[in-house]
Amino acid sequence: METSPSTIALLRLTMVDGLGPATIAKLVDLVGSPEAALELSAAQIGLCKVGKDRAARMAADIRNSQSLAEDELARANQLRAQIVSIADDHYPALLKQIPDAPPILYYKGTLRPETDRFAAAIVGSRRCTAYGLEQTTRFAGTLARAGISIVSGGARGIDTAAHRAVLMSKGRTIAVLGCGLAHTYPPENAELFGLISEIDEHGNSAGAVVSELPLNTIPDKQNFPRRNRIISGMSLGVLVIEAAKGSGALITAEQATEEHGREVFAIPGRVDSSASEGSNLLLKSGGAAMVTEPGDVVSLLESPARHLFSGTHAARFAPTQATEPKLAAPIAPDQQRILSALDTERSADELVEITGLAPASLRSHLTLLEISKRVTRIGPRFARRTQA
Repeated sequence: METSPSTIALLRLTMVDGLGPATIAKLVDLVGSPEAALELSAAQIGLCKVGKDRAARMAADIRNSQSLAEDELARANQLRAQIVSIADDHYPALLKQIPDAPPILYYKGTLRPETDRFAAAIVGSRRCTAYGLEQTTRFAGTLARAGISIVSGGARGIDTAAHRAVLMSKGRTIAVLGCGLAHTYPPENAELFGLISEIDEHGNSAGAVVSELPLNTIPDKQNFPRRNRIISGMSLGVLVIEAAKGSGALITAEQATEEHGREVFAIPGRVDSSASEGSNLLLKSGGAAMVTEPGDVVSLLESPARHLFSGTHAARFAPTQATEPKLAAPIAPDQQRILSALDTERSADELVEITGLAPASLRSHLTLLEISKRVTRIGPRFARRTQA
């Protein structure tokens, strides 16, 4: 696949020390295109709240980034890896919606925008129990057979079990690594990653192995928390299967809820098991909807999937900002009845009974209220938003 000029420009920007996703996005917005961003002066870079000395270094490094990008493209070719940028059509659509989406993704295998947009993440502990492995195989396999792509982190434990279950079910899975694709971590998953990314004679694969990091980046613990936002960002919802207190899986769940506006689910574990302490606390605090069957996840993903299909996902699921202005536009009488009924969280069935609206009419009005951010969905229930 030919690398577009915009992708090469974004690749050059990621080669510059100190230019992260948020700053690159600001620079591109400032001048309108990645190619134009390559010509920015130090003074223009300084408009993005970058110090004078730092801006001067960045401007010089941008000018000198051509050879670095050429070396990276040659290295990708040697590794049979592809590069996609946020400017490309086949960049994951859901990932584009998060605030700090990576400008560049490296990948082996195939990205299938139409298929992979209906994705769910599965996360959990590296040091999982037999119960965690059993439930991961059960949920990942069933969801994959239902046509849902499974995203996980390629780590030991729950992640590996999720990827393997999808392969056994002939579904699609995406492994997001915390190192460059020139490395394999954990090393024992080399065969697994090969099975995921191997492309057959028809140009198909079981999924993709992806990373935002330059190809030669070694595995480092500081990379993994950043990697988690990609797992969440690529998914309609995040399923926590087994997580100890302080687990990285809980970081992913927190990002999914607070930063990405995604649905979060968790499977209850043994109350006396330290391996499930974090996921049980997540359920106890109301940070996740409890699921006990794969069908529960499918049901809870129905609303975000419907919005994604209709093109309203970004409007409906964008996190609420504290500075959001109070809505003053008038609303329909039936919608006001729904808001009045939401003096507490209620299910759709309860709203039908209280408002007297037909179920189809209620669903239509709820969709409009969700898009206008007057109503939010909490698992299978609805709640009225408090406007700033």
